[in-house]
Amino acid sequence: MSQEVELVSQESVLVSDVPEHLVEVVARLTRGLRESPSVDHRSGVSARFAIAAAEGVAASALRRGARTGEGVAVARVCDVPCVIPTLLGKVEFEMGEEGREAEVVQHLLRVAIAETFRDRLGGLDLSGFTQLFAEGAVVETGELLPADELLDQVGTVPGLSKVLDRLGHGDDASPGEVAAAIEFVLEGLHLTRRIDKESVAGRSVYGV
Repeated sequence: MSQEVELVSQESVLVSDVPEHLVEVVARLTRGLRESPSVDHRSGVSARFAIAAAEGVAASALRRGARTGEGVAVARVCDVPCVIPTLLGKVEFEMGEEGREAEVVQHLLRVAIAETFRDRLGGLDLSGFTQLFAEGAVVETGELLPADELLDQVGTVPGLSKVLDRLGHGDDASPGEVAAAIEFVLEGLHLTRRIDKESVAGRSVYGV
């Protein structure tokens, strides 16, 4: 996996910052498609798919930055589903999957995020995050929500600094990098069935 992440990082032309954990999600999604019985393996899934996905995620973050006035755009988990419609044209599916293409990719994306979450943050004490929701907090995020607003909703969370360390950020992490880390944790906790989530029109609400 590290070689695939390195390849995508080297070959992609990114218009905004894409944290390495999201590059890994893209690489895992690509591998999942290559191994999926739903995909026509005669056509295959090239490395260009992962590169295009990373570039699309970066573009989504840049659009958010332009629309919300963020100084430095940093990609978050919410930017990945935005590129699925474009990516569908780069994969040949088996005949029996007609009409289910987006569903297949969305499922494999959830698997990729969960696997990356376990790999990157496995064994870490994330009770500071789960306690937020045990106390009744609700956190809304999405492709048009600026980093500062996400950080304001969450506040100070015990254990966040260790999350940032695991994801390759130091004490000087930017607000965008911190928001990306928090959203990654929230989605990972949801996918591992530790918190609830509701998605509506490009928004995700955790804790409902």
